[in-house]
Amino acid sequence: MNLRMLLAGAFLALATPAHAAAADGGEVFDRVCAACHNAGGIGTPGVAPPLADPPLWTRLGPETSARFIAGVVIAGFSGTIFSQGMGYYGLVMPPQSQLSDEELAAVTTHVLRNLGGIEAEVTPADIAAVRAAPPGHKDLMQLRGGSQ
Repeated sequence: MNLRMLLAGAFLALATPAHAAAADGGEVFDRVCAACHNAGGIGTPGVAPPLADPPLWTRLGPETSARFIAGVVIAGFSGTIFSQGMGYYGLVMPPQSQLSDEELAAVTTHVLRNLGGIEAEVTPADIAAVRAAPPGHKDLMQLRGGSQ
């Protein structure tokens, strides 16, 4: 390979948006979500609940978990919830509108499978559908099963 081709390839790699390639859910989590939910999704006491919460995701089941988490990343989430015996009061999870459908699908699937321990998938089409008709706070609380 000559130098010109090598430089052109390097330029294209730098100029290509991250979401243009297949999104890596773990990378998106580390880059965006871990700031509040901590590495490995263990949560930040009093600030952001743990996403590494297999009992929650198992209780919700694959379909409800996928709808819930897609709704949260699109619409945001606020209020009071309890998770793993800890209260989160005045919780404010902002919508992640800066991320592409592909990135959101990858990161939500990563959370459900790798942190939640369930076989669930959120597709870019699922994210686009939720973006087109975002759920309200009451809908998300109902999906989650209240503040538990």
